[in-house]
Amino acid sequence: MKIRESGMPERDMWEKFFNPAKILATLGLNSQTGDVAEFGCGYGTFTIPAAKVIKGKVYALDIEPEMIRITDEEVKKHGLSNVQTVERDFITEGSGLPDRSVDYVMLFNILHLEKPMMLINEARRILKDGGRLGIIHWNYDPKTPRGPSMDIRPKPEQCIKWAESAGFSNAIQYDLKPYHYGILLKLSRDS
Repeated sequence: MKIRESGMPERDMWEKFFNPAKILATLGLNSQTGDVAEFGCGYGTFTIPAAKVIKGKVYALDIEPEMIRITDEEVKKHGLSNVQTVERDFITEGSGLPDRSVDYVMLFNILHLEKPMMLINEARRILKDGGRLGIIHWNYDPKTPRGPSMDIRPKPEQCIKWAESAGFSNAIQYDLKPYHYGILLKLSRDS
């Protein structure tokens, strides 16, 4: 199931919106991070920099065969061996990853989908205790050059509320200028 149209631009324009390495560092990815799941890898904009810095593997999921092909090309181009691309409808089928198997989940520019809690709950399921959830989304500002329409664009407070209702805590919000915000949360299970 594809998510609602987000207005994703062509690759050259898209990649000008971010400094992926800086954003990943801000959101806590570093050489101590183990395995990472990325929901909606797109062009591999965050996949490649994440794979270069973490000690584990990046599971880069996307429903679009073209996005998987582009990400695979980038993986080869950078000589990386710790990326596994997965063409999958993770909205309908879940990630396919085992329970409590990853250390970090990236939900970047994707929480405008119809049922965001499905994705947040899947992130919770696959995260190890103490695992971290990174969220990035377009600012709630109609002056941004792209992004989902304002009627489906989540505000940071809403993303935090969703994540906290799924058991995440310790939310830290970041201004990822010029057009995005980021949120880092931690999962602590009672059991």
